[in-house]
Amino acid sequence: LPTVQGTHGLTSCAEWTGVPLATILGEVGVRGNAKWLLAEGGDGAAMTRSIPIEKAMKDCILAYGQNGEALRPEQGYPLRLLVPGYEGNMNIKWLRRLEVSDAPFMTREETSKYTDIRPDGKAVQFSFEMEAKSVITSPSGGMQLEAPGFHEITGLAWSGRGTIRRVDVSVDGGGTWREAALQQPVLPICHTRFRMPWQWDGKGTAVLQSRAVDDTGYVQPTLGQVIAMRGLNGPIGSIYHLNAIQSWQVASDGKVSNVHHY
Repeated sequence: LPTVQGTHGLTSCAEWTGVPLATILGEVGVRGNAKWLLAEGGDGAAMTRSIPIEKAMKDCILAYGQNGEALRPEQGYPLRLLVPGYEGNMNIKWLRRLEVSDAPFMTREETSKYTDIRPDGKAVQFSFEMEAKSVITSPSGGMQLEAPGFHEITGLAWSGRGTIRRVDVSVDGGGTWREAALQQPVLPICHTRFRMPWQWDGKGTAVLQSRAVDDTGYVQPTLGQVIAMRGLNGPIGSIYHLNAIQSWQVASDGKVSNVHHY
């Protein structure tokens, strides 16, 4: 069977080795009325998810290796499913069963969990794709800037829709934005590192934010925009697919902490 090797999906910054799921489905013979695939894990929770057959045939991978070695037990040995660009728990570890059907299986993780509650109280199901998001990793919460002067703002951006095209950075809570530099390689459905120089004057407070834009034109929303679109599910809204702009406040003493900006 043909194997694939490379960096796939958003499960981690890793290199995976495996077999295209489409190859296996082709070998067993999937009927024309097949619409959904059930993937079940061998963990205690029997993590089980429904996957559209189009996605299964497009780019899903049955992975047996990671970073040049066999999968480690904590990474799903001996086999795990990779579903690039989809929410994390669809990448089923310790894969033990696949089942094909003409309808979704309505598992716990796609009915009572991993849905988006709208303002009218109804839930949006099957919102699998992870929309563009970025986060500044340095400076970030819990860090301490030693002194005013030059600092480099760095972070990660990603999109389940495709490729990151731009990341903007603000040091004044979204009042003004500057385009950051993207560090190669910039690949579809993969983490992309960005960086920008910053001269911190140490006066007052600064609020650092990043805003990702992918090649579909999608722009990472503010927290207020997410809540307006998906409703308030929990204290900060849309828990399962929260891709809002993250804000870090730098106090005059250099202490960095998390703050909510709507």
